[in-house]
Amino acid sequence: MRMVAFHQKDERLITISNGLIRFAKKMCRGKYLKVIVGGSIFLALVFTGIFAPYICPHDPQEQHLEKFLRPPVFTLAGSRQNVFGTDNLGRDLLSRIIYGSRISLLVGVISVSIAAIVGSLFGAVAGYFGGYVDEVIMKIVEIFLAFPFLLLAIVIMAFLGQGLDNLILALVLSRWVHFCRIVRGEVLSLKERDHVMAAKAIGASDFYIIRRHILPNAVPTILVVGTFAMALVIIYEASLSFLGLGVPASIPTWGGMLSEGRSYMYSAPWLCIIPGLAIFLTVLGINLFGDGLRDLLDPRLRGQI
Repeated sequence: MRMVAFHQKDERLITISNGLIRFAKKMCRGKYLKVIVGGSIFLALVFTGIFAPYICPHDPQEQHLEKFLRPPVFTLAGSRQNVFGTDNLGRDLLSRIIYGSRISLLVGVISVSIAAIVGSLFGAVAGYFGGYVDEVIMKIVEIFLAFPFLLLAIVIMAFLGQGLDNLILALVLSRWVHFCRIVRGEVLSLKERDHVMAAKAIGASDFYIIRRHILPNAVPTILVVGTFAMALVIIYEASLSFLGLGVPASIPTWGGMLSEGRSYMYSAPWLCIIPGLAIFLTVLGINLFGDGLRDLLDPRLRGQI
């Protein structure tokens, strides 16, 4: 009896280990790997943004003029006291990079969330009702698309001034139209489905059908579009901060660091290279996550995973 029980335990262990091996192999395939790598980079950004006050080695605003343009630790003249070196005012660059992630994360999440909600609602209404409602909403979308993002942001900042709320407003006004167009296209196909027609037949209201039967089925598309939109928003925020149109200069941002470091491009290239790498890695991670998420949620590609 003991030998039988022993063999049964061995068989269970072998089955579990084989299952774990198959799961690991499956996760290492392209689509899963993109989600894992991209999600890890994004989670790292979230972690550094939330816990920035606890993991920063120095105060990002504290100036030490005697540490003027100290090079990073990986150079011959570098010091462990300032891992990424210092800027032209002796401020620790690593601490400013960490605090800069908070602005990128905050602007990206808030602006994309608001744009997704507003654009999805307008797109659902336009696609579901059609007719004059669709024409009016689409004309408004075309008007917004006619204005380049940078021009729209300059106008908003000129009238309302600098600030995080005005920056988010400019980004929302530039991105909601893309959600609106994509959700409208989804709704045009979803509203002809059998379950929607059945809900109409039993007397369900139009807004109930939109809320319970149409928008939930469009959520995967909205999530995928939102991830790519967040990557673009981070680039837009860095561009506006580089031009001096973003948040006030007293707040550390990656784009602002690039703008300050361009005057020392040859004498202190790390002032531009390190913030540029931070933007690159963040956008790369979000795009990888969005690309993998699209492959996982697309029913035409599920069988290929």
